Amino acid sequence: MGMLVTQAADYPYLTFEATDGNKISVSTESLTLTISGTTLTAGNQSFTLVNLSKMYFSTTDESTTGISETMVADLDEATDIYDLKGNKVSRSQMQKGVYIVKTPKGTFKVTVK
Repeated sequence: MGMLVTQAADYPYLTFEATDGNKISVSTESLTLTISGTTLTAGNQSFTLVNLSKMYFSTTDESTTGISETMVADLDEATDIYDLKGNKVSRSQMQKGVYIVKTPKGTFKVTVK
């Protein structure tokens, strides 16, 4: 058993990137890292070592949520819009809520506030 003490300087997050591209950031404040067999535990997050591609300090939470900013221009190019019940809706029917929007650039989850 060994112990290593490090400082993250001005970096409030340690970000772990998996081989599939997903990212999870954990706060560096009072962070404890533990390796047991093939599992790395960082705070309350656990990772299988073989599935990690890298880890690095970051200034922002880079956790992958599956939701990103979508511009109004992307909505103008929408070919299909669905509510979460699977009903097809028009842009004018969109009210507050979450929608699945298909565009030539890809399919997005959109939150209307």
